[in-house]
Amino acid sequence: MEISNNVIIAVVLGVLVVIAAVQAFQMIGLKNRVGTSTGAIATPVQSAGAGNAQLPSNLQNLPQMVGGC
Repeated sequence: MEISNNVIIAVVLGVLVVIAAVQAFQMIGLKNRVGTSTGAIATPVQSAGAGNAQLPSNLQNLPQMVGGC
């Protein structure tokens, strides 16, 4: 018994449509959960200005040209 190429293509296409539908519902659920979340919200860090920036100690001694000769 030989299965037609059209049947195989139709089955694969059907599986892909089902997977896409499941992912769409998962994304909607995730969007709703994030939108109504009462968890901690990250707050941006205020910079002290370009002149007052302090680099970590491991970054202060880097050469001026990284990767160059």
